[in-house]
Amino acid sequence: MPEKTFAYVPLIIERGADWFASIGTEGSKGTAVFTLPGKVSNAGLAEVPIGTTLRELVYDIGGGIVRDKQFKAVQIGGPSGRCLPETLLDIPIDYDSLRDAGSMMGSGGVIVIDEDSCMVDVTKFFLDFSTKETCGKCTICRLGTLQMLHILEDMTAGRGKIEDIDLLLALAADVKMGSLCGLGKTAPNPVLTTLCYFRDEYEAHILDKCCPARVCPELTAYYILPGKCDRACEHCVLTCPTEAIKGGKGEIKIIDQEKCSKCGTCLEVCPPEYNAVVKLSPVSLLPSSN
Repeated sequence: MPEKTFAYVPLIIERGADWFASIGTEGSKGTAVFTLPGKVSNAGLAEVPIGTTLRELVYDIGGGIVRDKQFKAVQIGGPSGRCLPETLLDIPIDYDSLRDAGSMMGSGGVIVIDEDSCMVDVTKFFLDFSTKETCGKCTICRLGTLQMLHILEDMTAGRGKIEDIDLLLALAADVKMGSLCGLGKTAPNPVLTTLCYFRDEYEAHILDKCCPARVCPELTAYYILPGKCDRACEHCVLTCPTEAIKGGKGEIKIIDQEKCSKCGTCLEVCPPEYNAVVKLSPVSLLPSSN
């Protein structure tokens, strides 16, 4: 980022090169500015000495995860960066360490991802950005990223096949090798790292037709627990945009799954003292084989 480089100049002139070189690591001098968005309590911009760990950035500066949720991953380096799991939280943020971990400093974005996020859906989001940003000059980039996006769309809609995982890996390798610019060479990074660290979520979408995080609409459904439903309450019935909830006053409410648009309004308006509406993966309702 040239603006950040220019910002260093007056400080270096004022305090000297030795002062600047005293900050950071042996191989990466100075400070780095990061945007810290996502599921973090103190979102915003943070300038830290290079070599600060991801854990320090997320927890000491970022204040930890919103609502004390479980940390799942950070996506570092911008839309074409890589997703790093909790096991790599103590990695120093410097050019060498990130490169060794298969990631990069990139544009300085560190997006914090928590337990409520679906890694397949997250990957689809970043790949959608890459397909829209590609200039189209390299055919493999233009068509390869789009094909990967279509595969992820099928997975999140319950149409994925187990062989799609190998196809994603092959396409990612082809796009990286056959692209001329940095966008094409780095666009597959979110796919590669989430498959490396969160392959189980891909397999759940494909084999179980289940989204473990209950994010993908086609793989989740809303239900009303009869034992918790207040028969006199009409909140969900009155606010349902598709009139999918049946049951009048004095009756237990039932959601018609064929009419339900999965907007989540019923969950939002259900009074907390009842907490009768739940969002589940349909596979969780199947009887156990044990």
